[in-house]
Amino acid sequence: MKAFSQILVRIPLLLWAMIVILPLVWMFMGAFKTNAEIFSSPWALPKTFNFSNFERAWNDFNIGRAFLNSFFVTVLGSVLTLLLSIPTAYALERIRSKIGDVLLNVYLASMMIPSVLGWIPLFFLLMKLNLLDNLWALSLVYAISHVPFTIFILMSFIGNIPKELEEAATVDGMSPYGILFKIVTPLIKSGIMTVTILNAISYWNEFFMALIILQTESKNTLGVAMNLLKTKAQYESAWGVLFAGLCIAVIPVIIFYTIFQRSIVKGMTEGAIK
Repeated sequence: MKAFSQILVRIPLLLWAMIVILPLVWMFMGAFKTNAEIFSSPWALPKTFNFSNFERAWNDFNIGRAFLNSFFVTVLGSVLTLLLSIPTAYALERIRSKIGDVLLNVYLASMMIPSVLGWIPLFFLLMKLNLLDNLWALSLVYAISHVPFTIFILMSFIGNIPKELEEAATVDGMSPYGILFKIVTPLIKSGIMTVTILNAISYWNEFFMALIILQTESKNTLGVAMNLLKTKAQYESAWGVLFAGLCIAVIPVIIFYTIFQRSIVKGMTEGAIK
């Protein structure tokens, strides 16, 4: 009976896995095919593994430049998010006050507001500050938009640290900043790893904010560049190039998540204890 119940549970999971994996397999096979092969035998293996589609996508359609732009905003946005969130999460968790409680409620409430409501005001704000078409500004927008979520996760980790450690460090003469960066931060390393991975994947895949802020093709991120490549592929019959561009965009995320999957699960589990 137990084995039968396990089979019933696994069948939907296997079906869902096939639904997710089959399009990826089709995409990877199409990246090595010519247009004729894609239309004549879409599910067959390519006759020869030709990398010309990847070369065209990288060089002729500016996917290489977009890849570097996405890497830049992802790294910078992730670093800025941590710099803004770690001290704030520590202050809100350890220094209880009415102002702190109000600020925490504001952060939590902001997570419930759809980001689309802020796109138009943000556009005009950046225009007045002369920050449109700027990768640094895009990274800052990414970082600020994910600060509430990051604070919410990190506070649960900080709350699990015994206050006696900080009190002992205070008696030894350590400053609050020293306690934060030398004691608290190393102890919440798994939480920092978790939010960094989740934020980085979100920044890498983001499309609409980059579409609004960036206006020069040379500064496009992968999401915007792939949208342009999709449009060009319809008129130039560059479907193999489109699949190759999708592979370039997807492979780093798959590798990144595969490497740090255990850290994500461990971090989310530890953060849920409180």
